[in-house]
Amino acid sequence: MSSLDTSLFKQCNFVHFWVGQIASSFAFQMLSVGIGWQMYELTNSALALGLVGLFQFLPHLLLTLVIGHVADRYNRRIICICTRLTMASTVGILAFGNLTDTLSANMIYACAVLLGTARAFEMPASQAILPNLVPSQYLSRAVSAIASAREISVIVGPALGGLIYLLGASTLYLTSMTCFLVSCLIMFFLRYNYVVKHKTPVDLAHLLGGLRFIKNNKLILGSISMDMFAVLLGGATALLPIVAKDILHTGPWGLGLLRCAPAVGALLMSIYLARHPLKHSVGKIMYGAVAIFGVATIVFGLSQHLILSLVALFVLGASDMISVVIRSTLVQLETPDDMRGRVSAANSIFIGSSNQLGEFESGATAALFGTVPAIVIGGVGTLAVVGVWMYLFPNLLHRNSLENETENKA
Repeated sequence: MSSLDTSLFKQCNFVHFWVGQIASSFAFQMLSVGIGWQMYELTNSALALGLVGLFQFLPHLLLTLVIGHVADRYNRRIICICTRLTMASTVGILAFGNLTDTLSANMIYACAVLLGTARAFEMPASQAILPNLVPSQYLSRAVSAIASAREISVIVGPALGGLIYLLGASTLYLTSMTCFLVSCLIMFFLRYNYVVKHKTPVDLAHLLGGLRFIKNNKLILGSISMDMFAVLLGGATALLPIVAKDILHTGPWGLGLLRCAPAVGALLMSIYLARHPLKHSVGKIMYGAVAIFGVATIVFGLSQHLILSLVALFVLGASDMISVVIRSTLVQLETPDDMRGRVSAANSIFIGSSNQLGEFESGATAALFGTVPAIVIGGVGTLAVVGVWMYLFPNLLHRNSLENETENKA
């Protein structure tokens, strides 16, 4: 913690929130290893792995307008508690299925829908809480610190999850469920001063407010859409079980290492950014980081050696973290508080598209062309996105600072 910003961590509420995020993310990362490995053992299908991601994404897509409205109208802390309780219960269903030997691919798909629904409501609520917990001058560092918490869990979670899986899938699921419950308890004691806002009439214009705000703010639109398409094409996490088993010829422990590698790179980068926030040429840095992400994806796709694959994933994670911090900070700083829920919900569509829908895209492409071509094509597509977005969003390319430059000039 000392490597981050000590003044930031003197904010007691932020510490509670930070630890709660670690527990929740830790639970989900362990869970992802179990679901991925077990689904591939049940089906031996790349498409089935992709469908797990698709079923997690669909609630984000179908419920976006409702999610944003809920996050702006109701206590965001309570929303986080309820959604994490839902995730704990869903993991309990998976554990029960294993203990009674009744688990099937269809049961995993159903649980993926429940997890996706809970995460769809939890994500914008937790994102919108953050600016209310720390002073604005600490927000960029807070975003990096939260990213560090997530990456710590992504490093430890999959590695430990792979080891716990050796004791049985039910043991892994019960451990994940416990972490979700711990996160709920921590959030229960979070001191968050919820203020009942003036409840304007709920109409279509209100529900579409987040999407309209993003559309009219070209800087935010450019940053989150580039991140979406880059990770949508270049993300290959759904294929990691296949890469581990069929290309690198390793087991669950190897899959855990592969899932850890991007997080190690992301963690080190987030710690660096927390201590040394980006101050100049943030637009050019973001474009460069996404380009490096694409190159690292190509290297990973061509690799047949575990060490080289881990190095490529390490670089991929570090470059993606730069993009995440820039995008997240711009969205939070330029969005009014009474719209953060709806904007975060709309933003979650982009994030969900790049992650869960990206998993489906990777699985479908791998089923058509093979695992290696699918990953390489995705990396090339990411580089193409960078070139197109430099032309479409020159204001993002020439953005110098993370701070609101219009206000500074005024």
